Amino acid sequence: MDAALHKLLTEVDTPTVCNAIEVAQGKRGFNAFTRGTMLASHPEAPAMVGYARTARIRAVEPPSEPPEVIKKRRMGYYKHMAEGPRPSVCVVQDLDVPNAIGAFWGEVNTNIHKSFGLAGTLTNGVMRDLGDVPDGYPVVAGSVGPSHGFVHVVDFGQPVEIFGMAVADGDLVHVDRHGAVAVPPEVVPKLAQAIQTLMNSERIIFDAVKGKSLTFEEFESVWAAFEAART
Repeated sequence: MDAALHKLLTEVDTPTVCNAIEVAQGKRGFNAFTRGTMLASHPEAPAMVGYARTARIRAVEPPSEPPEVIKKRRMGYYKHMAEGPRPSVCVVQDLDVPNAIGAFWGEVNTNIHKSFGLAGTLTNGVMRDLGDVPDGYPVVAGSVGPSHGFVHVVDFGQPVEIFGMAVADGDLVHVDRHGAVAVPPEVVPKLAQAIQTLMNSERIIFDAVKGKSLTFEEFESVWAAFEAART
């Protein structure tokens, strides 16, 4: 992903990217996106865009492995997050969902991951310390809670699932307050043009209807032009 595409993707929202993928594919039916309502630590923040650095955690029960094994895995996790291609997004599945109770994402971890140069975190799990999550490191999570429970890393660099969206380590993801989408690799070279095509077509509608009154016959003509511009 070149710098120009990255900049463009941070300037558009995730629904726009979903629509643009359909434009690039020339059909509807794309479904690699999250389901349900997610929560954003910084709802007005620009989109997180980057290659997924994945991991899985648990927190309801304490780990059964020896402490030295857990510590070694935790350090391996941090190494994984600190390295790899950039830009990147931390994508963590909480295996306790729908009974997740342990917030891995609070003031400490968000500042650590921001220092690694990650764009933010996408998780189906819990976040906390909402007033202390740093600017420039948004978290989009499944819930908010007060405790970290027995949170521990189960593995990292493996495929995960977030709100129905499958993500492999290295997948390009786009995340904002609406949720997330995993961009198919074959679409990436076409994505900038698809976004421009989408915006041009939507402008036909907006120019015609915002602050104006239309008859149905006028609307029919506008809609025909809109549909023609998307193809």
